[in-house]
Amino acid sequence: MRVLIIDDDALITSALKMILEVDQIEVVGIGHDGKEAIQLFETLKPDILLMDIRMAEMTGLAAAKVILAQYPDAKILLLTTFSDDDYIIQALKYGVKGYLIKQDYSSIVPALNAVNNGQTVFGTEIMAKIPGLLHTEQPDSQVKFHYADYGLTAKEYDLIGLVADGLSNKEISDQIFLSEGTIRNYLSTILDKLNLRDRTQLAIFYLKTKNNV
Repeated sequence: MRVLIIDDDALITSALKMILEVDQIEVVGIGHDGKEAIQLFETLKPDILLMDIRMAEMTGLAAAKVILAQYPDAKILLLTTFSDDDYIIQALKYGVKGYLIKQDYSSIVPALNAVNNGQTVFGTEIMAKIPGLLHTEQPDSQVKFHYADYGLTAKEYDLIGLVADGLSNKEISDQIFLSEGTIRNYLSTILDKLNLRDRTQLAIFYLKTKNNV
C-alpha cells in the first residue's frame, strides 16, 4: 500500500510516517497544504491520500474536491482534530473514503487497510452525527419520495436499508437468504441506477429518503 501524507504540522507528518512504516506501509510522499496535495497526488498516484483538513493556502477539503473531480476513484482519508458539521457534510458530498478524528491514532492503520480494500471508514463519533446532519440539510423533507422514481424495486430499496444499517454482504446474505455474489450484483446494479460510488453514499441516500417514503 502506497500512502501520501498531507498535514501542515511537521511533527504530525513525522509521527504518521513512523506509525505507517512500522506496519510496512510505504509512505511515498509528504506535503503540507492542499496545493501540495494536488501536485503530489498527480505526480505520485498513491493508493491512498491521508490528509488533514485545516491547512494554510488550501484546505484538505478543497484539495479533495479538486482531486475527486479529476480522479473519481481516488481514495482519500481525512484525518483531523475537528468534527465540524459543515466539514462532515462536505466530505460526504465530495466522496471521500473516510473521516477520522486525530486523537485515535490506533485506528489509522486499520482504517487505511479498510479503505485500500474498497471500504469507507467514518469514526463512531462521525457516524453518530450523519443522520441528524442530513435531516437538517434537507429543506424539502416534506416532498414525498418513492423508490420507483429512481428505477428501484421495493426489494432493492430494502437492500439499501440493510447497507445503511451497516451490514456486510455476508450479513445481508445470511439475513435474506441470497448468495454473497447475488448481493454484490444487486448492489452494483443499484449503484448504477442511482449514479453513486459506494456503500457510504448508498447509506446517505437511504437516510435522506427513508422518512419520506
